[in-house]
Amino acid sequence: MSITTEPVTFTSSGETLVGTLHRPAAAGTRLPAVIVSGAWGTVKEQMPAGYARELAARGFVALAFDFRSWGRSGGRPRSMEDPFAKADDIVAAAEFLAGRADVDARAINGLGICASAAYLARAATLTERIASIALVAPALPSRATVTAQVGGEDAATALRRAAQEAQADFARSGSEQFVPAAQPPAPGAAADYYSDPQRGAIAEWDNTFNLASWTSWLEFDAQAAARELRQPLLVVHSDAAVRPDSVREFVAAVAGPVEQVWLDGVTQFDFYDGPGPMAAAADAVADHFARLAAVPDSIG
Repeated sequence: MSITTEPVTFTSSGETLVGTLHRPAAAGTRLPAVIVSGAWGTVKEQMPAGYARELAARGFVALAFDFRSWGRSGGRPRSMEDPFAKADDIVAAAEFLAGRADVDARAINGLGICASAAYLARAATLTERIASIALVAPALPSRATVTAQVGGEDAATALRRAAQEAQADFARSGSEQFVPAAQPPAPGAAADYYSDPQRGAIAEWDNTFNLASWTSWLEFDAQAAARELRQPLLVVHSDAAVRPDSVREFVAAVAGPVEQVWLDGVTQFDFYDGPGPMAAAADAVADHFARLAAVPDSIG
């Protein structure tokens, strides 16, 4: 199916967010829509754009956008990996789509990939605009898991202190403290998604993470949304991808309807841009949303 793209802007908490709308060409109805969000520290031209194209080709209006302080969107300090702010931006994206004449406001859905799966789940608990969600290769750590991942309580305390110092420095002088969002491969290792210019190492991405982000990230519990989630949920994951145990923990706590698709041998990076895994995931996501979509209205 031929698709078209349209640059769009909308606001969230007073900041202008920049996105790209992907939609089927020559569609004459109000279509179901999908908000597509990507992994930690990424911009819309990476995995969100790929999945937006896949879903537009399957009949959806798909929005990939830069969160505040990322990519072409406004907001300072820059490169803030703030789960709470990003969840609010997803809610704002849903409101934006609901106001478009080519979107069925009753059928606005969300697709979250990797870390933003958790942000999407939280967003879905904050608004009824989002009718259904799909989590592809989701990263769903609890606060305890995040603390363990950074090296324990002492390491977490040190990161909080560094974040507070970074915040104070920004407030005092406007300077920002960045570290790489993704580390380079070990010496001698093959290029991975984030180090390969043909994959994720694109010109639009500057590979930065603001140290001030740790204040909110260490307080965020991705598992908490499971207990409040009521929208239909699809999970697409693999035991070869990131922390399948946390995905099963999340699913077990969800009160609403859950559908699961587990693919064999698919790694986390395979889900980001591997043609086969992307097609399989997009097929499952499109089917999940299409079965739940309201009957489209004619435009005009």
